[in-house]
Amino acid sequence: MPYVIAEACIDVMDRSCMDECPVDCIYEGARKLYINPLECIDCGACEPACPVEAITQDRAVEDGQDAFVDDNARFFALPLPGRAEAIGSPGGAAAVGPVAADTELVAGYDARG
Repeated sequence: MPYVIAEACIDVMDRSCMDECPVDCIYEGARKLYINPLECIDCGACEPACPVEAITQDRAVEDGQDAFVDDNARFFALPLPGRAEAIGSPGGAAAVGPVAADTELVAGYDARG
């Protein structure tokens, strides 16, 4: 099962996990990082590198964080605002660079509740 990045990453994006990922499957949105589930090799190198503990296996997310499992996949499967096509599986984040967009869940997220 691939790893996912949940709520704690929103507006933090430390990027330490990106340095640890051996397959470059962590992509940068406008407010949050996303792990490509088709590129993740489930090695777990990213999880201990996250200072806000936002990364877990998709089947082990904390209660109330389940929406982020599908949302991570949605970032790659659907066209994001300002993009004509979905990101898909380009074979690494370096080829894409930072994406100046997020999914609806993250773009509309309000930390105040």
